[in-house]
This record gives sequence, C-alpha cells and structure tokens, in this order.
Amino acid sequence: QLACLSDSARVSSGPWLSLSYNPEEGKTRVKLPSGSKKIIPSTSRAVVGVVAGGGRIEKPILKAGAAYHKYKAKRHSWPRVRGVTMNPVDHPHGGGNHQHIGMPATKSRHAPAGQKVGLIAARRTGRLRGAAATAALAAKEREKSKN
Repeated sequence: QLACLSDSARVSSGPWLSLSYNPEEGKTRVKLPSGSKKIIPSTSRAVVGVVAGGGRIEKPILKAGAAYHKYKAKRHSWPRVRGVTMNPVDHPHGGGNHQHIGMPATKSRHAPAGQKVGLIAARRTGRLRGAAATAALAAKEREKSKN
C-alpha cells in the first residue's frame, strides 16, 4: 500500500517539503534542504541529512604512529621510500654517490615493467607557465577544498 511521504519525513539539516503525490504512478515529488527537487518512489524509506564523521580529515596527523595505524588499516602505502634513496638493485633510480636520478625521469608507455618508474608516457615536463599554471593552481585549490 502506497503512502504519502509528507507525514513521515525526517530531515536533519532543514525542513522537508512534499510538493506533490501521484498515487497512480506511486511517485512523490519532494524538495530537499539544498533546494533541489526530486521525484522518488512513494515506497522509498530514507533519512536525508549529513553523513556522520564529517571533518575527520581536517585534523592534522601529528605523529608518525597515527599515520602508521591509518594506512595499516587501508593498504601498504606508508611510509613511501623514494627511489633515489635505494640501492640500484632495488630501484632504477637508486645508487650513485649523491641522491640523483642520473637519467631522464620520463619513460615510454611501451617500456618493460621493471623500467616504468618516474614520469610514464609524459605529454610534457617542466614548470607550468602562463594560463596552464593558473588553471593547475585553481584545480589544486578545488581538490583541496573538496577533501
């Protein structure tokens, strides 16, 4: 049996507004707190609001142990050791009397698997200048504000 959602709606971030209800099609048109209007099935059951735990990544990781436990639960991606600090048997960038790559960092897309380190199939290298630099900076700011 289909029921109107207006009497059973609960929203954490503001008022819920049921705009229209169509019993033939079983659809209800609702207005969410963000202002967007959606058509949803009348049989739907949901709690609309903000997901818990927001802002968790805004706190800085102050200790190495905190980073260790964070990535231990995810995957083995911490600590990340640079290739130039390794020996030549461990990485193509390793070895030498100083920490330097010693060869161009760009590699072909068709290079064998053991050589594919550094900038793989790079379209361009070097410092971004002009409009490209401005666009890259804006994209980085957008990514930072999104996370």
